[in-house]
Amino acid sequence: MPLEESVTDWIKALKDGDQRAAQQLWQRFVDRLLEIARNRLRHSPRRAADEEDVVVSAFDDLCRGVQEGRFPNLYDRDDLWQVLVMLTERKATSQRRRELAAKRGGGKVRGDSILRRVGKSDDGETEQLVETMATPELAFEIADELGELLDKLNDWTLVKIAVDKLHGYTNEEIADRLGMSVRSVERKLRLIRTIWAA
Repeated sequence: MPLEESVTDWIKALKDGDQRAAQQLWQRFVDRLLEIARNRLRHSPRRAADEEDVVVSAFDDLCRGVQEGRFPNLYDRDDLWQVLVMLTERKATSQRRRELAAKRGGGKVRGDSILRRVGKSDDGETEQLVETMATPELAFEIADELGELLDKLNDWTLVKIAVDKLHGYTNEEIADRLGMSVRSVERKLRLIRTIWAA
């Protein structure tokens, strides 16, 4: 099936609620969207979210928007790409604005440190905390491993649930965000754990 026909067919299927079509579209466009988000976020801090979060959120908005009829002129690959780029750029810009907001330290808050326990203080009651530097190598390893784990899921819905869970959302909040039952979210979380354990 030629590229144009397949994407067009997937768009039609997505409008009919076919989650497999969403997965196909995700796999087709995710790498290019990550590059756009990465470029937009290049000089901004990425403590709360990064380019993957931006792309997952943009794609989630696309799928919800298609289901809700918010993109009536979405017919082919070119239309889809324009919408995906617009959503990704908006999400990245919003993310950058949030991270650089004054209440977050205007971009001057250090995000490269972690706290380590070193023992009890002289009074024996309170624990002393010492700041240690997380190395760039460690951060890269963690990001790389997370990327590999998310790639193993091979399903956009599972990726979205995993990312939301990693961001601290409750099962109820995830269910609400994705428009599914809490029981479905719990079932998918079990599936994620099984895939990752294997």
